[in-house]
Parts: sequence; structure tokens; C-alpha cells
Amino acid sequence: MLEEENLDKDASYALGMMMGSTIASDGIFPNMEELIEGLKDTLTGQETRFSELEANMILQMAFMSMMEERENEAKQQETTFLAENSKKPGIIITASGLQYEVVVAGSGSKPGYTDVVKVHYEGRLPDGTIFDSSYMRDTPLELPLNAVIPGWTEGLQLMNTGGKYIFYIPSELAYGSSGTGGIPPYSPLIFEVELLEIIK
Repeated sequence: MLEEENLDKDASYALGMMMGSTIASDGIFPNMEELIEGLKDTLTGQETRFSELEANMILQMAFMSMMEERENEAKQQETTFLAENSKKPGIIITASGLQYEVVVAGSGSKPGYTDVVKVHYEGRLPDGTIFDSSYMRDTPLELPLNAVIPGWTEGLQLMNTGGKYIFYIPSELAYGSSGTGGIPPYSPLIFEVELLEIIK
């Protein structure tokens, strides 16, 4: 077996694509000249600017700073969105910070904390991205109110059966600093919800 096996032109380019895709998926955009220099020094056995320990520490500090900046930006965007939304006609704000508007009042009973309800809903991010929808599946969802995000637990207890509300849920009443799936950290959520039935 050869001591050195060099990838050909196309395979080398493909490797660069894969590395670039991985880096970009994390939202990282390095200084290209420095990145190439680090790769070249490492691959050619040249003396590197930093030890591995130093390199790891530098990367950890850079990532922590980047995450802090992203979090601060996301928090500010959330604050701005909720503040602007609260000024719209028909918006009601509860003590927890949940915002909602009544589309259809409904005339049936209101569910309690331990009830199971059947709902139709659509969830969106502030930019309009739909991340979940029972309408798209054409199947209502049955769920216990005490086992969902706090914004839903609170909001659905405000509704009469047959009603349709729009909830504007702060991240602290949803998925907070961690986010989930397609929902970023510190993201307020918009839910259009129809309360179809209370299942005792």
C-alpha cells in the first residue's frame, strides 16, 4: 500500500464541497485565506500556528461568542415582534405575556387543565414559515392540555368550544432557549387554533 494516496482533482473538489457544506450548515463562515492556510500547514506537515489544545480553546471561545451574539439577536427580534404585534387591533395580552386574538368566539364549554381536546391548528414562525399543520394532514389532533407547551395550556382554556383563536406565544411559553426541530431558540410562535371538541 502506498504511504501517500492523493485524491484526484474531482475528488479533492468534492471533499472541499462536503467540508464547506458541513461548516455552512452550522452558520459558520470562516476567513477563507486563513482556513486554507490551516489546512495546508496541517496536511503538508508544516509547523502550525497553534497547538491542538490552543486551537480547540480558540474555537470554543469563538463558538461561544458566536452563540451569545445569535442569542442576543434572537431575543431582540422576539422583543420587537411581540411589542409591534401587541399594538394591532384586537390583540389581548394575558398576565403571562401570551397574546391572542379572537377570530370566532365559539359558544360551547371551555376546557379545563386536565381535559383532552380535539383541535385543528397551524403553527407558523414570525417570518411566515409553517412548521406544523393539522390542516395539511387533514386530521385534527387530540391532546391533553396538561401535556403541551404552556402557551397552549393557557390559551386553550380561554376558548369556548367551536371557537377559533390566533395565539402569539412568547418563547418562554414555548420552546425557550433550546428550540426544537424547525423552531429556532428564542422564537415566538404563531398558532391558529380551532377548538373542535372537549373529550372528557
